[in-house]
Amino acid sequence: MVSRVIPVETFDLVIFGGTGDLARRKILPGLFRRFCAGQMEDGARIIGAARSDLDTAAYREMVREAVIEFGRGGTCDIGTMQGFLDTLHYVRVDARGEQGWQSLADMMLPDRVRAFYFSVGPGLFGDLAKRLHQYGMADASCRIVVEKPFGRDLQSARDLNAVLAQHFDETQIYRIDHYLGKETVQNLMVVRFGNMLFEPLWNSQYVDHIQITVAETVGVGGRGEYYDRSGAMRDMLQNHLMQLLCLIAMEPPAKFDPDAVRDEKLKVIRALGHIAPEEIVRGQYMKDGENGSYLEDANNPRSTTESFVALKAHISNWRWAGTPFYLRTGKRLKARTSEIAVVFKDAPHSIFGAKAGRHRNILTIRLQPNEGMELGVTIKEPGPGGMRLLDVPLDMSFAEALGEDSAEIPDAYERLIMDVIRGNQTLFMRGDEVEAAWKWTDPIIAAWEDRGDQPIPYETGSSGPDDALMLMHRDGRRWREIMI
Repeated sequence: MVSRVIPVETFDLVIFGGTGDLARRKILPGLFRRFCAGQMEDGARIIGAARSDLDTAAYREMVREAVIEFGRGGTCDIGTMQGFLDTLHYVRVDARGEQGWQSLADMMLPDRVRAFYFSVGPGLFGDLAKRLHQYGMADASCRIVVEKPFGRDLQSARDLNAVLAQHFDETQIYRIDHYLGKETVQNLMVVRFGNMLFEPLWNSQYVDHIQITVAETVGVGGRGEYYDRSGAMRDMLQNHLMQLLCLIAMEPPAKFDPDAVRDEKLKVIRALGHIAPEEIVRGQYMKDGENGSYLEDANNPRSTTESFVALKAHISNWRWAGTPFYLRTGKRLKARTSEIAVVFKDAPHSIFGAKAGRHRNILTIRLQPNEGMELGVTIKEPGPGGMRLLDVPLDMSFAEALGEDSAEIPDAYERLIMDVIRGNQTLFMRGDEVEAAWKWTDPIIAAWEDRGDQPIPYETGSSGPDDALMLMHRDGRRWREIMI
């Protein structure tokens, strides 16, 4: 299978924070792969802008090293590196001062897509937006890309949206969540809305419950100070897991259009019900050998911030009334994996007798590693001796289904950056969507703070606190095993 790559319009992409960790690890290696795939027209330019004292030659060398270190395979041939490096330029810019802004403005060319990637902390968004207008670079057709966190509560999210709205229309703002750029996440929409097989079953009449798990094996590492101010609820559940929940639960949009899709996602968030104290579990990982505890990594021995959170959510609408959604995410767990599991109900009556046991169909959508989908079906175990039932998977991993072409599947940042250049906002969050998510999250956080709840310690390499297991056991259900 050969994928067809359509080049985007000629563009100027300015990366503020162009020497930062995100730019080096994700943005620039991703752009290199798009260059190798032939998706960047001649004349496209990537302009790094940061406070680092570099010139263009030094910046190109930094990017070359980053691509070699963090790039991945596919059609990318290091021998074509020079062509990509020739697209790179660098300007030393002070976000809060005047240094470099006129030089950057002088570099801008007319008659091309102009995009600005704010790969910096949200505290600088207002300064960057203001100076882009002050120096005449932000016309009505330009686009800005902003990274999370989109605030730390409802009020800060509103303030952030207001700052951006002073300078840009909502149609120009691309709030990026890399989970939405994953191939499997987009395939989820196709599976739901492109196949008659699943949509009639996608409701509380046939679905027993849905599990969403995002597990990491790493701790907070060098992000301890930042992470201790946010925690798993703000850092992961409020945005990444919330977006996955929306795509699983949303109604079919009238068309695959940015606002039509985001309107349906917004309805899901607004339908989320209250979370009772017994429906949420928080934890902190403990010390394990040479690995420090969360309290040590955060350098805060009195921290009450969670590195793990699991909860039971309810969606109050006709489609999902009575079907619980179980969400969990945490650090230092037993494996690195992200998956969505749609667990269908038992057959209403088993004709095979009690010995046949309990068998369920489960549709599993794997986001990482080994992206793909698996549908569990029940069959007869081969051989004589009566009806012995067996659950087997109908498995479709992209690596196996696409063979060598699976290496050509763009990663999330590659896809999303190209969508910015195309002007397609479907996979980006809208301002009212962000605020609605915080409106649901804030009371949950405020409630545990008011109660003085303490996170429950859990062992590194485990599935999290035992209380999280009980969250489902008391409902007669079980979490799926966290495994690669």
